[in-house]
Amino acid sequence: VTVLGHIQRGGSPSSFDRILATRYGVSAAELVAAEQFGKMVSLRNGEIEPVDLACAVAAPKRVDPAGQLVRQARDLGVSFGA
Repeated sequence: VTVLGHIQRGGSPSSFDRILATRYGVSAAELVAAEQFGKMVSLRNGEIEPVDLACAVAAPKRVDPAGQLVRQARDLGVSFGA
């Protein structure tokens, strides 16, 4: 599995990328060890927390195509398809 964050940016993962990946991995492993299936881990307000998959996909999370996030991604060369 390849996570495209640092690859899309064209460089090596930063220390933040590495620490965040470790936090996600540890939290996901803790969920498995606790037999908490049907969940994913999420970063919210700087904390890693479990989220039920059903809740995560229950409602679409729309992104404003004219918003700052999309503008900045396009400025960085992120492709959104045709």
